[in-house]
Amino acid sequence: MKEIRELWMITFKIFLELIRIIILFSIIGCVMWGGARLMYTSFGINVDGSYAGWLGGIAIYSLLFVLYRNKLQFSGFYNGPYRQKLSPTTTTIFITISVFLLILPLFWRPHF
Repeated sequence: MKEIRELWMITFKIFLELIRIIILFSIIGCVMWGGARLMYTSFGINVDGSYAGWLGGIAIYSLLFVLYRNKLQFSGFYNGPYRQKLSPTTTTIFITISVFLLILPLFWRPHF
């Protein structure tokens, strides 16, 4: 009976962590997208229905992934054995690609 209770608690902690991830990514993602959209519109780039919106969204969620793996996962509900930070090389690669994707629409504007 004790094993079933422990298994149930682990499952519940994982569920709570998933809910936390969804809420954090939604709130922080919306704030970051608002800033990116403000930057794009100040340069005269329309992000509605264009590739600029997709590129910015991918960049923001890549940055959120790095933030979660390096900081936020250590303050959540789940305390499993596989929690570890990203390597510095991986972190640098993700951040570099994200910044590149964020500034790409400023220089490349396809007209489809």
